[in-house]
Amino acid sequence: MSAIQAISTAAEYVKAPLMYKGKVREIYDLGEYYLIVVTDRISAFDYVLSPAVPDKGNVLNQISKFWFEETSAIQPNHVIHTDVEKLADVLVEGSADLMKNRFMVTKKAERIDIECVVRGYITGGGWRQYQQTGQINGINLPEGLRKNERFAQPIFTPAAKNDVGHDEDIPFARMEELVGAELAAELREKSLRLYEYAHDYCAKHGIILADTKFEFGIVDGKVILIDEVFTPDSSRFWAQEKYALDIEIDGMDKEPVRTYLSNSDWDKNSEPAPLPAEVVEETSRRYRDILNRLVQG
Repeated sequence: MSAIQAISTAAEYVKAPLMYKGKVREIYDLGEYYLIVVTDRISAFDYVLSPAVPDKGNVLNQISKFWFEETSAIQPNHVIHTDVEKLADVLVEGSADLMKNRFMVTKKAERIDIECVVRGYITGGGWRQYQQTGQINGINLPEGLRKNERFAQPIFTPAAKNDVGHDEDIPFARMEELVGAELAAELREKSLRLYEYAHDYCAKHGIILADTKFEFGIVDGKVILIDEVFTPDSSRFWAQEKYALDIEIDGMDKEPVRTYLSNSDWDKNSEPAPLPAEVVEETSRRYRDILNRLVQG
């Protein structure tokens, strides 16, 4: 583990203007295109934590690369290339090996400020909504559903994007007001189709894709898929062997971090203390495990 260098920022390796720094991703301006770099930063409860998790950015980027290629026939996306040799003039000399698996050169899309969430199972925040109202995002659901139960059909539950803090769950009617009925219907159809494709693929690899979220943008008047896709940061993955109803399933993602923080004395209103080494190591292992099972298995 110690031999793997964790990258908290790419700024010292990239000779291009930094346009945007998110919790995990950094976007650099290449003129005609964007350079999106996935760092090893990790966030939970709206805080970026320390230390960074070795290999996390590599894993997230490789998983997104795989899925963008896998789904390109059914949904065009923003990827131009992921060839580090084409970045010789952009990267600081000697940094190619550090950067080769953690970046994409992409089209410059106009982001649609809706997070397109698809849920195939009732769990997490959706389960909490259902317990209180019998609905999720205004969608009436049958009585008597059990935690983690699979829906008869996946449901589309959008959120209005906020660059700071949590995104806001909204009913589909509100999404129509924000982006227009035609675009809202198109995004819903694209999201459901992508989810169903990936759910079937994951099932063949011993993984349940419980829910996921997408971001879309517009280039030349057409909707394309952007950001990341079907990663442990944007999706809830369960190992099939761990699936059960009425329990809290241990997810294939940064669950060790969330569990540690939830069980600590951190007040969630101030900067948390550094994560213990064993939590970082277990989180890194989980990210690598899902890459191996999905892409290399």
